Amino acid sequence: MLVVGLTGGIGSGKSLAAQFFAELGALVIDADQLARDAIERGSDGFDELIATFGDSILSNGLVDRRALGELVFRDVDAKKKLEAIIHPIVRREFEEAVQSLEQDQILIYEIPLLFETKAMERFDYIVTVEADMQLRKERLLKKGLRNSEVESRIAAQASREERVSIADQVFENNGSEDELLRSVENLWELLKMRSKG
Repeated sequence: MLVVGLTGGIGSGKSLAAQFFAELGALVIDADQLARDAIERGSDGFDELIATFGDSILSNGLVDRRALGELVFRDVDAKKKLEAIIHPIVRREFEEAVQSLEQDQILIYEIPLLFETKAMERFDYIVTVEADMQLRKERLLKKGLRNSEVESRIAAQASREERVSIADQVFENNGSEDELLRSVENLWELLKMRSKG
């Protein structure tokens, strides 16, 4: 049983790396998806969110993620309040997933804010996916983010140096998808050997 933290700056390609790990047989959990689920309509997180921020963050009765994102990236206090709602729910889901692992399973936990949340001790192994800043920005603009959103999200995350300082493995993702896949495959073989003890 091995619990691997997969991190990287926004636009680095960590979600693609996670997808490759899943295709190779890893159990992959996305912290961002858990965070989205934590504030879905009907959840305790949703009720707490509305009590904290009011219904200006709603659109047709659902959380308007863009409006919420703009609010928390502008306002440090709002960001802390949002994290106080979401992080405990996400942490509980993560712990339940770890407890349900079978002996030889490998869990890849895709967590963008691994450094920021000081979660290093929860993992047996940490991987960060990195890419040149210009390339990251180009990828994010292609995904439909505005320039201002790209800048504020990159600024809100740990630096490359901070992520690399806690990583056991660094993937440089400046090339093709095939090159990233090869890096993932090589590490997967290593992780399988480690998980067998």
